[in-house]
Amino acid sequence: MREVRKFEGKVSVGMEELPFDVSPANEGERIRKNDMFVEFGRKSPAFELVLAVDEDKIEDMKVTLVGRDIKEMEEGRAYPLGIIYYVAGIEKDLESVLERRNHEFMNYIEGCMHLNSRDEIWIRIGKKLADKLESLTQIAKAVMMLYKNTFPMIKKIEAVYITDEELVKKLIEEYAKPVYDERDKRIEMLRDEDVDEFYTCTLCQSFAPTHVCIISPERPSLCGAITWFDARASAMVDPDGPCKPIKKGKCLDELGGEYEGVNEVIQRESGGSVQRVKLHSFLEYPHTSCGCFEVIGFYIPEVDGFGFVHRGYDGLAVNGLPFSTMAGQCGGGKQVVGYIGVGIGYFRSKKFFQKEGGWERVVWMPKVLKEKVLNWIPEELRDKIATEENATNIDELREFLSRVDHPVLKRDVKMQVLRFIEESEEITAEELMKRFGLSAEQLEQTLRALEEEGYLEKELVDALLEDLKPKVEVKEAKEDVKVEKPTEIEVPVGGITLRITFRNAKIHIDKIVIKK
Repeated sequence: MREVRKFEGKVSVGMEELPFDVSPANEGERIRKNDMFVEFGRKSPAFELVLAVDEDKIEDMKVTLVGRDIKEMEEGRAYPLGIIYYVAGIEKDLESVLERRNHEFMNYIEGCMHLNSRDEIWIRIGKKLADKLESLTQIAKAVMMLYKNTFPMIKKIEAVYITDEELVKKLIEEYAKPVYDERDKRIEMLRDEDVDEFYTCTLCQSFAPTHVCIISPERPSLCGAITWFDARASAMVDPDGPCKPIKKGKCLDELGGEYEGVNEVIQRESGGSVQRVKLHSFLEYPHTSCGCFEVIGFYIPEVDGFGFVHRGYDGLAVNGLPFSTMAGQCGGGKQVVGYIGVGIGYFRSKKFFQKEGGWERVVWMPKVLKEKVLNWIPEELRDKIATEENATNIDELREFLSRVDHPVLKRDVKMQVLRFIEESEEITAEELMKRFGLSAEQLEQTLRALEEEGYLEKELVDALLEDLKPKVEVKEAKEDVKVEKPTEIEVPVGGITLRITFRNAKIHIDKIVIKK
C-alpha cells in the first residue's frame, strides 16, 4: 500500500447537499473561454493521482484544501491544481483505472469541464457553477460520491486538493511522476504477440463520438493514463465501463499492426465512420485521435519525416503551426493522414510507428519532450533529432538534418525515386541512375527497400533491375584471323595443363562473345 501524506489546510468531512447538478447528461459539455470563471492546468502546473492505501490511514469522505479557494480566485485566470484521492479497498493495480475515471466523474458536474490526464490535466469551471460553489471541496465530494457508487469495493476515500503553486510543482516531481513511471514500466516486457486480447476505451466519446482507443501491450491510451494491464483491470472490475476486451483475431499486417478483430470492433464502436486501423502506422489507416492525447505527431513532406509536439508547448512547431491548430485537425475522433495523437508511453514501444521506419523518421520535437523521451530514442539518433534550438522552420531543419547526416535524408532520395516512378509512364534503370546520381548498387538497394516496404511490386522491381544485369553481346566476324608469329596458349584439362602452339595458322571465327 502507498504512503499517506498529511497536509495542513481547510478541512471538510462527510457528505453534504451539493448546490449543483451531477449527472451523466452533463458529460461532453464544453466550457468556452467567455463562459469560464477560472481554469486549472494547461499553462499552469496540475496533476491528478489515485493511490491505494490502508483503511486505517484515512478518514472517509474527508477533503483537505491547501491554498486559495474558489472565492479567492480572480475571474479569467489560470491556477495550479493538484488532486490526490487516497482510496482504501483497492489494490495498486486499480489505481490508474480509478484515476482515469476522474475525467468522467468531473464531467458529470454541470459547469465543469475536464480534459487530459496525469500531469497534463486541464479543468475549467464555468461562471454559473462558480456562482453556486462555496468551496472546491464540494467538487471533491461529488467525485468521491461517484467513486463509491461506481466501485462498491471502495471502503474509504479521502481527497486532497492543492492550489499552492510551489507545492503542486514539488508534488508533481517527487510524488506523482515516480508513480506514473512505476506503472508504465510494468508493461515494457510484454509484446502484442504475447496476448490474444486487446482492449477498447471509449471514455472520450462524449467529446469525440467516433473515437475508439485501442489499447495493446505496445500501444497505451492516447491520454497516457491507461496501459494494457490497466485496461484489463478496468474491464474486470467494471464490465459495463469504458474498457472492454477485444479478440484481436487474424493479423492482416504484422508491421502495421492491423487485426481483423480490431477492425470489426472499430467499425461497430465508431458507428461505421472508421473501417480500418493500423496500430503502428503513422500514414496508413492511422489510429483515430480524441482530444486528450499528450502529444501530436505531424508529417513533414519537405523532408519525408515526422515531428512531434507535446501539449503545453507554447511555441510554433517547425511546420509553423501551434499544438492547438494541429489538434483541431485530427481531434474529435477523426482519422487524418498526416496528423496523429499519441500518449508519451508509446515512445517507449518497440513497435513505435514501425510501419514507416520508426525513430529513423523522427526529425523534430521540442527540447522538453525530447528530454522526457530521451532514454527511448536509439542512442545513434539522439543527436540527429532537431529541437526548437536547432530549427524553427523547414529550411533550418533541412540544413540541420544534412549537417548531422540524418538517415531520413537517404529515405528522402528513396521517396523521390518512388514518386518519379509513379509519375512516369515508362522508366529505365539507367534513367533513374542518371536522374538521381545513383550507382547501380545504390539503385538496387533503393528499389529493393521500396519493395520490402510495400511501395513497389516485386515484378516491377525485377523488371527494372534486369537492365543492371551483365549483358552478352554477340558480334559476327567478317574475315579470317591469320596467326603469322608463333603463339602459345595454355588450356587446363583434368588437372593438367596443355600448351598449344600456333605457327602459320589460319583461324576462322564464327562468333565472338564479349561479356560486360
